[in-house]
Parts: sequence; C-alpha cells; structure tokens
Amino acid sequence: MGLFGSDDDKKVAKGPVFLKPVDPDWVLTPNGGFFSFLDLDPEASNLNGAGGIYLIWHGGVHPEWVFAGETTNLATDLHDAGQNPDINYYEQSGGLFVAWALIKPEFRKGAVKYMEEFFTTLVENAGSYSNNTQAVPITAPTAKTKSKPKLQPKS
Repeated sequence: MGLFGSDDDKKVAKGPVFLKPVDPDWVLTPNGGFFSFLDLDPEASNLNGAGGIYLIWHGGVHPEWVFAGETTNLATDLHDAGQNPDINYYEQSGGLFVAWALIKPEFRKGAVKYMEEFFTTLVENAGSYSNNTQAVPITAPTAKTKSKPKLQPKS
C-alpha cells in the first residue's frame, strides 16, 4: 500500500502537462462579441454534430459564470441547456451569453473540470468528469470588438 493509495495507483497520467491557461479559440459573433444564449440557433451556426466545449454566463451588474459543458454535439447540448430551468433562472440577471470552442475530445472533460473549479460556475454539470480527470487550464472567452463588449464575469 502506497502513502496515498495502493501500489496499483502508480500509473502516470498520459498527455501534455499544461503550465498556464491555453486559449481554446472561443467562437464569437462575426463582430467579435458574444452570442445571446437564448437567441442562438445552434443549427444556423453549424453546430449540429460538432463536438467541443461551451460556457454560459449572465451579464448582470455582477456577471457570473453559469454553466460549463462538453459534448460530441454542441447543437443538442445547447438546446438541452436552453431547456434547463436552473440555467434559465439567470436570464433575469442581465441576459445569458454563450461561447464555444471546438477542441479535441481528449481535452474536453479536463476543460470542463477547469471551468467548474476555477471559473466557479453557478450550475453544476454533474457527472461531466471524474475525480481522476486532469484539469486542462483554458482562458475565458474575451470579446474582440472595438466597441464596449457585453459584461462578463472576471476569471
């Protein structure tokens, strides 16, 4: 028996070790802003069958991260999230916004773990990763407009 578990636990996690957050190349509106979550048509944005991660937040006076997810089909997951009363509750807090990134499947669960733990989302995505999942540090979505962007939480 090892100090923190059995000798069988000596397996080293495979994959890259991230030292600082990576920009996952969040998808923004054509003008570099954020998509209104409840107005988004995932099929019109070609998300049917597209896999990746997504992050939903409310604008409000004190913006906060609401929900983080990963999926093999962003259109389906975003529709499901749009029907979730726990997420929709925050629409009254300055509107809901969403950004997504198309990242490799092997990094998705780790990215969600990082977002839930370090961005501190208000609605938990139960079962989206295991305790053994290695967090993948990513940067928060950032508007790339010259005009004043919609409010977003501080990371």
